[in-house]
Amino acid sequence: MSVETCVQLYKSRMDTRSLQEQIVQLRRSLFDQGYLDEQFIQLEELQDDANPDFVEEIVTSYYTDSVRLIQNIDQALAKYPFDFEKLDNYMHQFKGSSSSIGAKKVVLECSQFRKYCAAGIAEGCVKTFQMIKQEHAMLRKKLETYFQMLSSAGGT
Repeated sequence: MSVETCVQLYKSRMDTRSLQEQIVQLRRSLFDQGYLDEQFIQLEELQDDANPDFVEEIVTSYYTDSVRLIQNIDQALAKYPFDFEKLDNYMHQFKGSSSSIGAKKVVLECSQFRKYCAAGIAEGCVKTFQMIKQEHAMLRKKLETYFQMLSSAGGT
């Protein structure tokens, strides 16, 4: 084996090790910053060699479904007076699906939204929904980065 080949092999191993460390750090930060909870870990435990992309598929499905729920809530918030029962039903669905992937910050904001619905506080619903959309989008970006890194590392 030539010296150049050895150097390339060494660099490749170092790059892989560095990527694996970045993946571990990113994953840890998702929990430390409160974006994810133990439900995400439970999903990871269901993933195996027969279905190596299980978690990513579940998260992708969540984001596909949540777009529809967000649109429904947006439309309901555009009608005045607010139908708080309808809004609460939509948010109940959204909270449940968010909880199923362990989207901790989104779930917390959903709970706050539902409290505003129960109290009939329109302004609180509107402001909280903006936070929900922000947290939803931020988690999406972070998870997309995480799954891209996993893919680059070969599913590590």
